[in-house]
Amino acid sequence: MVVLWENIVISILAFGVLYVLLHKFAFGKLFAIMEQRRELVINQIDEASKTREQAHVYVEEQKQALNQARQEAHDIIERSRQTSNKQAEQIVELAKEEADRIKVDALRDIESEKNKAVAELRSELGSVSVRIASKLIEREVKNDKAQEELVDQYLKEVGGRP
Repeated sequence: MVVLWENIVISILAFGVLYVLLHKFAFGKLFAIMEQRRELVINQIDEASKTREQAHVYVEEQKQALNQARQEAHDIIERSRQTSNKQAEQIVELAKEEADRIKVDALRDIESEKNKAVAELRSELGSVSVRIASKLIEREVKNDKAQEELVDQYLKEVGGRP
């Protein structure tokens, strides 16, 4: 194989001219586009990093908000439970008071009815006693003042009347 120095020199000169032309017309624009692309990639990476940090902060805020909401819900449930217990105790207390009042009223009514029945019984007993006594007196004794006093005294004792 034969090496031709002229072909090598011409190839080097052609390569040099091509390099100068490319440098003058193409490399500047190409390198500028590549630099813009590099800056765009760096900006996107920075934005992605910031977005990730913001997302992390947002997730933490959401976790805190969720925990706070859970705590508030727990507090509301506890307050509701305490309120319902208090209301139940109040209802039971009112029911006991009402039962006691009804019992007292019933006892008072029973005593009143008993007193009425005793009074009626005494009245009736007094009337019957007077009738019996008057029949006995009519048969045995004339109208005598001593007998009337005896009957009045008897009526006072039996009937409880003055």
